[in-house]
Amino acid sequence: MRRQAIIDLGSNTARLVVYAYEPGEWYRLEDEIRERVRLAEGFGASATLSPAAVGRALNALRMFADFAEGTGLEKKVQLIGTSALREATNRDELLDPIAQLGFSVSILSGREEAQLGVEAVANGFRFADAWVVDLGGGSMQLSRMVGRVFEEGGAYPFGMVRTTERFFTNDRPKASEIKALEAALDKGLKGTLKRARKDALPLVGMGGTVRNLARAVQRHLNYPLTLLHGYFLEREALEALTDRLLRLTTAQRARVPGINPDRADVIVAGAVVYRWLLRRADRPGLLISGHGLREGAFYQHFLPAPHRVPDVARFSVDQLLARYPQPPQHTAQVRKLAGRLFEELRPLHALDPRDALILDAAAALHDIGTAVSYYRHHKHGAYLLTAVPLSGFDHREQALIILLVRYHQSGMPKIGQFRKLLSKDDEIRLRQLTLCLRLAEFLERSRAGRVKDLQAEIEPKVVRLKLQATERPDVEIAETRKQAPLFRAAFHRRLELQAVAE
Repeated sequence: MRRQAIIDLGSNTARLVVYAYEPGEWYRLEDEIRERVRLAEGFGASATLSPAAVGRALNALRMFADFAEGTGLEKKVQLIGTSALREATNRDELLDPIAQLGFSVSILSGREEAQLGVEAVANGFRFADAWVVDLGGGSMQLSRMVGRVFEEGGAYPFGMVRTTERFFTNDRPKASEIKALEAALDKGLKGTLKRARKDALPLVGMGGTVRNLARAVQRHLNYPLTLLHGYFLEREALEALTDRLLRLTTAQRARVPGINPDRADVIVAGAVVYRWLLRRADRPGLLISGHGLREGAFYQHFLPAPHRVPDVARFSVDQLLARYPQPPQHTAQVRKLAGRLFEELRPLHALDPRDALILDAAAALHDIGTAVSYYRHHKHGAYLLTAVPLSGFDHREQALIILLVRYHQSGMPKIGQFRKLLSKDDEIRLRQLTLCLRLAEFLERSRAGRVKDLQAEIEPKVVRLKLQATERPDVEIAETRKQAPLFRAAFHRRLELQAVAE
């Protein structure tokens, strides 16, 4: 196992993150320290770092250096500077003391910063093409990803700290101030925005600003998942939140559930920028990325060029299996049998390849709850999956995976808390997928791999599963027969089992 620390010295916050990883196999976020430094505060037209901002940044970096030394990471730290350091005319006032702390700083160009954002999205979502926006304290990056590769993009001077100081003189911004900001955005991003309007590519937002906005919307709507990665922030919901924030003072915004109090004075500028972007790009909303600049930088350590995982969904499942390892032969057999049941019963369910992928993910992860305890492990596993985003799956699909794990052993599957995420059609889909997973689990009940394969004979009133086995799988047949009520609920037929010698 290796460890890598990355320090993102941003225009609003400085953050140190530590990753533990095995190159190309798995990684996990191991630790994190965040400090508000407001490096872009008072930046103004002169692009000068104030003595107070320099002092705050150095205090944070001294603490990071002490942490790195205490944890043996002093030679495994990558320090990244972004907008404020990139543009500051007096940056040596900060860079010289940083060097004395033992850090070397990589100051990213606007294009390089945008490229790292694309790296994060390429490894965090299943689609290959998208527009990626990252709104920080000093700048805004807007990029186009094609074929999981950065195609174009750069940085624009519309970070939330900078725009707040430049355009807003009131705690509650005036309509004229908002209009001036939107006019500047129209002028500054005219060409890029024109290209974005022409296509229908997804829009992906990253960074603390949009995550705060999304979390506030989730809290207001009582959203059934607390996960942000993969959340679709609807334009209508963002419009309503922005209108609300504009009516509040900074002190009142600090008390809005989901809004970080140390962003309360600048979050309204971020909300206005994102509202403007969705309006001008004519998008119904945007996807939230839980990954950003730091993850983009980390992937350059984790994977060889071009720093892409081959299959995002499969990698995210394998990541969890690496963290919560299960007996590999049993897991592989359940996945195999679940897949065979899905195919053999296709004339009855007519589900699609995405459903097969959902089933396979649930089959792979069905026993991860045993990492907590064998007893009630179906519930423990479901709980773990509510806390960890599965990249490559949307929230609806992750809800189905959670429910499949929850009901893989017993009970009639119910949508329950996920009713806001799932449709009425998903109720029967959940029953049918649960049936495939549960039969696979019980056909492997002895964990001896005795059922090698199966075939289904489908008749108007009965489905006969012919089980190919080297010896009579009595316990598997006995346990699987108990699932006849679920089989009838899913497929409206009686279940029969027949062992066939290989």
